[in-house]
Amino acid sequence: MKRRSKWLIALLVAVLLAVAIGRAVVERQARQRQAAVPPAVTAIELGPADLVRAGPRELVRAQPVSGSLRAVDTALVKARVAGELRELSVREGDPVRAGQVLGRQDDSDHAARLRQARQQAASARAQLEIAERTLGNNRALVDRGFISRNALDTSVSNAAAARANLLAAEAAAQVARKAVDDTVLRAPIRGQVSQRFAQPGERLAIDARVLEIVDLSQIELEAAVPPEALAGIAVGAPASLRVDGIAEPVPARVVRINPAAVAGTRAVSVYLSVAPRPALRHGLFATGEIELGRDTRLAVPASALRNDRSRPYLLAVEGDRIAAREIVPGPRGRDAATGEALVAIESGVADGATLLAGSVGIVEEGTPVRLTGAR
Repeated sequence: MKRRSKWLIALLVAVLLAVAIGRAVVERQARQRQAAVPPAVTAIELGPADLVRAGPRELVRAQPVSGSLRAVDTALVKARVAGELRELSVREGDPVRAGQVLGRQDDSDHAARLRQARQQAASARAQLEIAERTLGNNRALVDRGFISRNALDTSVSNAAAARANLLAAEAAAQVARKAVDDTVLRAPIRGQVSQRFAQPGERLAIDARVLEIVDLSQIELEAAVPPEALAGIAVGAPASLRVDGIAEPVPARVVRINPAAVAGTRAVSVYLSVAPRPALRHGLFATGEIELGRDTRLAVPASALRNDRSRPYLLAVEGDRIAAREIVPGPRGRDAATGEALVAIESGVADGATLLAGSVGIVEEGTPVRLTGAR
């Protein structure tokens, strides 16, 4: 009886052990099957603002430029002689005419030298008259034999010397006259006074700056352009500028291209003529672009182009999934109608392709999407 009880107990233990092992195996297989099932991916909703469409656009290619506006004609009024500045009748912003008297320097010393030079010229003229009368008398005396030929030659030399002295004295008087005239400061061009460097009462050295005058009737922008962009720029090319303080774009045009590059930077100066308007001022900073050309191309907004991989690509909506499409980008520019920054597409996506806008951010390829609203 005891032997039978032991056999029953052993059998029960074996059954329980088999059940436990079988249950563990079943649970393990269930966990493996559950792990093999991919987690459900939630579809992202995309509205009209999240999508852009590839299509033909009029692409304007342009070269950015910047620089300071400057008047084509500017002039510095400088002191031509040394002396005290006695008066200056104009200030910044005053309009002036070419030749207008702007100020005067003290001319007392120069006027005295002019009087002295004139007196010396008068004395030389009188000496010449005496020498010429003496020469005439001696010629008559030579003919009568009262004086020698040598005496006549001396009279000729004296007359020539007196004539030379007169010419030198008259030249000195002209120099003194010019020095007096140079004490009067005149405007060399028409325009407006932009700077006043001296005040009445100051003693000026020769070539000391007194005034600057600018003519705002002709204004230009000098812009440095990289050499690789020069091939598309020609004289007459249109441009558009943005100037500080002026809301609307200011039209301009390329009028000159410097034949030499700037040492160090190798950039080339391009000069743009700016249409004059009252708000434009010498020295204002301007930015803008020179139009290189325009044509119709398959293009997308530049913000939609993605560059976080080895090659540029676009995220396209194909069916209900996101697909990454590598593309070959073309030239960049702006939309002729809206001004939006565009990039041309040489290959990679077709006309009419629906793409993710750059504002959507990073989205994994294969992500399901659901479109909301009309596009």
